[in-house]
Amino acid sequence: MPQRRAVFQRPLFRRLVFSVGALALLPFLLTLLYAVIPPPASALMVLRLVGGTVPHYDWVPLEDIAPTLPLAVIASEDQRFCEHDGIDWVAVNQVIEDDASRGASTITMQLAKNLFLWPGRSYIRKALEVPLAYWLDLVLSKRRVIEIYLNVVEFGEGIYGAEEAARRHFDKSAKQLTRRESALLAAVLPDPLGRNASKPGRLTNRMASLIQRRMSGIGPYAACVTGAD
Repeated sequence: MPQRRAVFQRPLFRRLVFSVGALALLPFLLTLLYAVIPPPASALMVLRLVGGTVPHYDWVPLEDIAPTLPLAVIASEDQRFCEHDGIDWVAVNQVIEDDASRGASTITMQLAKNLFLWPGRSYIRKALEVPLAYWLDLVLSKRRVIEIYLNVVEFGEGIYGAEEAARRHFDKSAKQLTRRESALLAAVLPDPLGRNASKPGRLTNRMASLIQRRMSGIGPYAACVTGAD
């Protein structure tokens, strides 16, 4: 017992515990900051930069993004975005019951991963996503969540955010995106390094067409973002 107490009293151990605690709290504190200012970068951008890919990122407010893009993303990635509190347990239960291979990550969970965590499949990362998603949903409005998401999400190698994606893929601003272009951008989100919105393959085209059909009926379910009744 005295030896165990001695370990906890060592300065190096105390500094280690303090550093781990501060690191764990940092995303929660940064969320408060990101409620009012744009994130300067995301964790994914930093990781890609370390790997040798320079990120290109140009923040624009939600008002400067064509309304078809958030509609397409909600139709594609998270149709219950306006209803859940960061985690869609209805979708989670469906995945469990159907034993499906698809995931149940919400837009809020994806934002937590992109901003603060790392890519890849990991139970540890998934466990960290849950409290962060709840916190993001608690602190940020739905419009702010989708605004940050559309500005930091990866649309291709080194391409982050709607503005950079629109200019790289379609040579126009995010505000000028058409319904089809928005659907194509949403279609690459599950595999941004393997799909190309401006040169879509058969799968990407098919997914974009499916997203467009979903967009026709998703309006009332996206009212928290679009402001529609």
